[in-house]
Amino acid sequence: MPKLRVQSFAISIDGYGAGPNQDLQHPLGIRGPELMKWFFHTRVWRKMHGHDDGETGVDNEVAEQGFAGIGAWILGRNMFGPVRGPWPDESWKGWWGEEPPYHTPVFVLTHHPRPPLRMAGGTEFLFVTEGIHAALEEATAAAGGRDVRIGGGVSTIRQYLRAALIDELHLAIRPVLLGSGEQLWNDIDMSSLGYECDKYVAGERATHVFLRKRSSNGP
Repeated sequence: MPKLRVQSFAISIDGYGAGPNQDLQHPLGIRGPELMKWFFHTRVWRKMHGHDDGETGVDNEVAEQGFAGIGAWILGRNMFGPVRGPWPDESWKGWWGEEPPYHTPVFVLTHHPRPPLRMAGGTEFLFVTEGIHAALEEATAAAGGRDVRIGGGVSTIRQYLRAALIDELHLAIRPVLLGSGEQLWNDIDMSSLGYECDKYVAGERATHVFLRKRSSNGP
């Protein structure tokens, strides 16, 4: 059965998944890049940027696992870019250049319609205005039996968690305190929603915690 997964989502010790004041100069918010330092050293990240080096330890291994078996992605609009409100035009094409790292259909949650955007390398951005359930239905169909990955941001993950739709959630917990920004856990009771910690492992620059939704048939 295909799953809805969150993979390699970095948060601080105090539960922030992004810093405050996201804009063109600060895609992850103020101090947000500190959350991603565990990923920047991995071979996976370096390969994405055309390099042949990078570390191959635990952090790299879990990052690689996060791309395995993924047939489609779901992103919140803020993850796609800093543009707010109605799209002024179609000039913004994401943070990633002409060949984004997804190589699958990517469904972007938004309140404002926009035509699909086909990019190099097999990535196609499709803009969904009907909410999280419609995005999941469309992404599941496009994934062709493979899993769907939610790429963030915090608000999008929170919406899917509140609906108990996420099957697996991998968090890379960084040893930093942001103090402000986008808080993942506020007013969310993960245990009541049916989630449990499946495993955890120490990486080189983050602690990796894997949560899963408990089966209705038991552990």
